[in-house]
Amino acid sequence: MKPSENGEQQARKRLQEAARERGTSLAALSRVLGRNAAYLQQYVSRGSPRHLDEPDLRKIAEFLGIPAGQIETRPHGPVASSSAMRSEDWIEVRRLPLDASAGPGSFSVQEISFDVYRFSRKWLREMGLEGADLSAIRVEGDSMEPLLRSGDEIFVDRNKRAGEGIHVIRIGDALHVKQVHASAPGRIKLISANDAYAPIELTRDEVEIIGRVVWKGGRV
Repeated sequence: MKPSENGEQQARKRLQEAARERGTSLAALSRVLGRNAAYLQQYVSRGSPRHLDEPDLRKIAEFLGIPAGQIETRPHGPVASSSAMRSEDWIEVRRLPLDASAGPGSFSVQEISFDVYRFSRKWLREMGLEGADLSAIRVEGDSMEPLLRSGDEIFVDRNKRAGEGIHVIRIGDALHVKQVHASAPGRIKLISANDAYAPIELTRDEVEIIGRVVWKGGRV
């Protein structure tokens, strides 16, 4: 048996075990996908289809509350050796449909991920992000230029809500990304990188700190 085939069998077994642990059946999961009741049973026992489509894989993972990489059979990208990286070597960072405004503000919506980034644990460790509670959201507006540009994707570590730095914050229903500085006792100052935007000073109770911005990515 080829290493890739063994990995596929293990992923199918993990799917079956995850369903059993959560008190659901493969038939029920098949219906979640809008498929016939035997769809996933055939996938697990016969390898037909060989791989699950990405939308189906994501639906199953979200339904079971597990990383999609745990049950994925299709390898991603070039592999340096004869065996693919194990699913536990990867971390999935959820992309949330929340535009963090770097300008006047934008309204948040329900925090349900619509996509994920997959990063190796090794890379995250090298970036000092191992153990972080990361979510990815997109920046809108120009108030944080040149540090952050409109359209940049930022990683927000929800484990880091204290201290100064660049944070995603919520004021009312609107999300913003600002530099957070301590002001007078019980007050904080929100500063934009773009000098065209004046600092804002609010009481601590008026601001909810979502997390610190720890990484950014964007088009060149």
